[in-house]
Amino acid sequence: KTVLQGFTLVDGTGKAAITNADMLVESGKITAVGKHGSFKLPADATLVKGSGKTIIPALVLAHGHLGQIKGTKQAADNYTSENIRSQLLKYQAYGISTILSLGTDQEIIFPLRDSSRHGQLAGARIYTAGYGISIANGPPPPGSLTPKIQRVSSPEAARKAVELLVPLKPDFVKIWVDDFGGQFEKMPFAIYQAVIEEAHRNGLRVAAHVYYLEDARRLANLGVDVLAHSIRDKEVDDDLIRVMKQKGIYYIPTLTLDEYNFAYGDNPEWINDPFFKASLEPGMFDTLTSDRYKNKIKNDPDLQKKIAAFNMAKRNLVKLFRAGIPVAMGTDSGAQPVRTQGFSEHLELQLMVESGIPPIDVLRIATMNGAVMLREGKNYGSLTPGKQADFIILTGNPVQDIKQTTSIESVWRDGVKVSGGKPGKS
Repeated sequence: KTVLQGFTLVDGTGKAAITNADMLVESGKITAVGKHGSFKLPADATLVKGSGKTIIPALVLAHGHLGQIKGTKQAADNYTSENIRSQLLKYQAYGISTILSLGTDQEIIFPLRDSSRHGQLAGARIYTAGYGISIANGPPPPGSLTPKIQRVSSPEAARKAVELLVPLKPDFVKIWVDDFGGQFEKMPFAIYQAVIEEAHRNGLRVAAHVYYLEDARRLANLGVDVLAHSIRDKEVDDDLIRVMKQKGIYYIPTLTLDEYNFAYGDNPEWINDPFFKASLEPGMFDTLTSDRYKNKIKNDPDLQKKIAAFNMAKRNLVKLFRAGIPVAMGTDSGAQPVRTQGFSEHLELQLMVESGIPPIDVLRIATMNGAVMLREGKNYGSLTPGKQADFIILTGNPVQDIKQTTSIESVWRDGVKVSGGKPGKS
């Protein structure tokens, strides 16, 4: 038994924070929460006092990648149990209890996923889309970096690709419906229609990589379950909003991905922050701050297009949020070394607030909404009785300043402190 006493408590449901709150944890689960004095504290409980501190639920990352990066390289041979375990611990140290790895995984992810979900593997819990589905000349770049992606050329082949996944019980099926700015062929309608139909017939849900409004509209009309990136070419319209609302489609904006496309050309305010630097793979800080890399960004012929896409992403996020579309937090971290694991998730929250979403709602997006999207809302995602006691103790209050999600004092999973101290703090 543990009593956390006198904290400001943000429960993740979107309700106002409770000041001077107590929370009782027994056998890894939350059994009582309320104002100090609202319930009896067991005399035999361990007491953790928190005057001036804040508790929030651990974060849920609804779009990331495991095992792809190590050092300054993205490579297939990085995909080892050791590297994945290391990344899970890094995510956990940054307060992220759960990650959905979206479509670039290899065979070992499934036993690791099962061990993780049974509490037999340290670090963030694993959810996976297993082997994503694309086309021969489609994204991501074909080759050895993503050897298990299934590249199909017909609706029939698409259905067989889904059938191969069914016995593996992935948490989602991932498809790429985009051309990466004209670099690749775009998946034909008939192929992604076949994937969605076959997945749904087998009780699986589908998350789609998107960029363009019209692709998102077609996917929504087919009943795709998750749009796993922002719509960035045009402003979303009422017709799309109506369909997404009617079908309960989740939206994951991945704003950090778009900011990273141009931010390193200058010196972003966080470039020398130890919290950021501690999340980088070895050698990446020197790469990102080199004149060569900065000039590559500054001289990118598509730079202004990428900045415009980022601004459109923020506008569309707020419009969809205000319309009541369920939003979850994702960053695409781990897909490339520049998309750093751990820091990106906290930056994503800052960008959501910068876009115009109140901090209390951003915290709900990053916790309870993600858990509900993963169909785990009854188990975790909010600090309410009956849930697993997955939470972060902060020295600051992120409702007043969202940047205070980085003021990590400790991270707890199942009622046990698993990480202490802010990453990067000596």
